Amino acid sequence: MELIHDTGWAATPATAEQPLTGDIDCDVVVIGGGGGGMSAALRLAEKGVDVVLLEAKALGWGASSRNAGYVTNSIAADPELLGFLLKSERLRDLYRYAENAVHFAEDAIAHHGIDCGYEQAGIVMAAVSKGQLRHARRNAKVMAEAGSSAEFVEGREAGLPDGFLGGMREGVGGTLNPGEFVLGLRAATIASGVRVYEHTPARDITDTGGGVSVETPDGRVRARKALLTTNAYSAGLSSAPKNLATPVWTSLVETEPVAPERLDEIGWTSRAPMVTLHMIIESYRVTPRGTIVFGTRRVQTGRNPLPDRTPARNVADDLVRGFRDRFPGLRDIEPQKAWGGWIGMSSTWLPVAGEASDNVLYSLACNGHGFAQAQYVGHLLADRICDAPLHDDLAAIWHGRKRFWPSFVSGPVLHAAWLADRASDRLAALTK
Repeated sequence: MELIHDTGWAATPATAEQPLTGDIDCDVVVIGGGGGGMSAALRLAEKGVDVVLLEAKALGWGASSRNAGYVTNSIAADPELLGFLLKSERLRDLYRYAENAVHFAEDAIAHHGIDCGYEQAGIVMAAVSKGQLRHARRNAKVMAEAGSSAEFVEGREAGLPDGFLGGMREGVGGTLNPGEFVLGLRAATIASGVRVYEHTPARDITDTGGGVSVETPDGRVRARKALLTTNAYSAGLSSAPKNLATPVWTSLVETEPVAPERLDEIGWTSRAPMVTLHMIIESYRVTPRGTIVFGTRRVQTGRNPLPDRTPARNVADDLVRGFRDRFPGLRDIEPQKAWGGWIGMSSTWLPVAGEASDNVLYSLACNGHGFAQAQYVGHLLADRICDAPLHDDLAAIWHGRKRFWPSFVSGPVLHAAWLADRASDRLAALTK
């Protein structure tokens, strides 16, 4: 199995501007060229705003292109727990926001004509034990009461593989090739007239009161407003709210192609993409190439400045063990490659947006579920910068200038969660 240092797509010949040299002025500077940053820049350009987009690598180089390819209305925090902690109106607002984010991403695919293999297949939060199945039933009830279209399903009737007892099926969203999507969004951003500077990291951001000044290695950007869409890399910026994001490295593996009849034999007739109900989820989906992509399960924290890296061999091997445990009928299927990337986890495990200062807004709409949400929030924040009233969906995640509690996400905590998940797997095997 090859451990990939880079997903490879970023080697596409650049058509954006060269790294920034010298000083420039603009109306708004967007820092971070992932899906959220590109979406914000596109919206600002559409409104006639003079916007500069800075990206430390190439546009979409981070989590936007390295993720598992799910377009989902999921919120990272457990629905049952949210139902206990939050008022029902707040929960309805969150799931409305998340569903609208999916539709926004779907519209972006159509509007920009991006060929990325999008399949509107929904998603199943799948149970691999009786305890998880009971949990899925409770989650489905909470989400239905919050206005979601989620429904409880069981086993073979739902076309799930052997060993998956059922779960909660959400009909919204689906899967795609994230690298292909990002390349399409990158092309649209460059064509829109946005002044794009790739390979230009922001070193420091100063709110001067009358505007902002962004220092880069070889120049400076002066603007009226700044928007931070840096996610996992936010902790490296002094202007970002303290404790905004904890960087977490997640890994994915892709197998060799699997014959369709093999998938039918193991009961995966629906081909529905799945995430499990473990403390740290496992994800499994079939690609248009006939391969299976799976991942997460075991994650690791990091500190800024975040290094470029490959997946750890022991983590990749653990993912493969998990795959073979879940799909015993496919034990002969070989893994081909593994890759990964950094995501940002908020201390609340909920998507957030707010104001770092008078002239600096920020977004952290990821927590591992941000493919659609990051884009949507970037779009809404662009409208906010242009003095639009606070949109209801932005209000659902608006943090204002409140402080963040220190995050409990740490290496020891994540390792303990992995151990607890493996213990629950062993217990489930004994009770079958």
